[in-house]
Amino acid sequence: MMPFEPAVKLSFKVWPQDIDWVELRDIWIAADVAGVYTGGWLNDHFYPPRAGQRGALFEAWTLLASLAAVTERLRLGTMVTSNTFRHPSLLAKMATTIDQVSAGRLDIGLGAGWHEEEHTAFGIEFPPAAVRWERLDETCAILNGLMTQDVFSFAGSHFTLVDAEPRLRPVQQPRPPIVIGGVGPRRTLPLVAKWADHWNWYEREATAEDFAERLSMLHARCDEIGRDRGDIEVSAIVLHDGDAAETIDRALSIVAAGAEHIQLSFRTPVDPEAVANCGEQLAAQL
Repeated sequence: MMPFEPAVKLSFKVWPQDIDWVELRDIWIAADVAGVYTGGWLNDHFYPPRAGQRGALFEAWTLLASLAAVTERLRLGTMVTSNTFRHPSLLAKMATTIDQVSAGRLDIGLGAGWHEEEHTAFGIEFPPAAVRWERLDETCAILNGLMTQDVFSFAGSHFTLVDAEPRLRPVQQPRPPIVIGGVGPRRTLPLVAKWADHWNWYEREATAEDFAERLSMLHARCDEIGRDRGDIEVSAIVLHDGDAAETIDRALSIVAAGAEHIQLSFRTPVDPEAVANCGEQLAAQL
């Protein structure tokens, strides 16, 4: 039997900071069983994604592997992986491992990296923006090659692979979906059109009209390179600030503007009931 696919997908994101493992695990298990959400997401940071803030954060990909092992139905991913943190060959191996552990439920969320403060504090190189996007382009090529080819070589401006033989292959064929998050028309959207199976939109305090404008830009990029617009799933993050009715109204307006997938984002500390209840109320109106 094929899994049920709702007309508009609904997933959740709980920030993996200032929360203990048991509470986070239980939120995911409850969502896995309830069936309202099709997927769950984490973010990937050393410091909270707000300037000057500090918090106790889990490492995203090891946490994702742990959550894959305690769930059976939810798709899993990071929104988004900071491309500056890991060599693409390592990321490909991590992704293949988690796709195996989850029996083919992984989405590979990617971003160029942006939080300079955390890079400086933890001694991670933070190159100029143009270089970060060049590296993201090469990472997509390497992920695709290592997960689809028996022997893969690559010679880029930033990464070089020579006759790499990954052997272990992902469950999903030809590979898990690549998800690229971001809205920039000059760098991000061209990469989405080139590589992504799924585009994720988020701008703080932006409107459904802003979403529609960027979606139109993405479609123009697809047309320029001959990419079928329908090949790219379109999702949007809607941040839940405590008012479920307001969150649902924003989500519905973005769906009306063309989103096929809503990701409800919950900052910690979070009431597990709020994750469940907001999802149930929104699902009833989709």
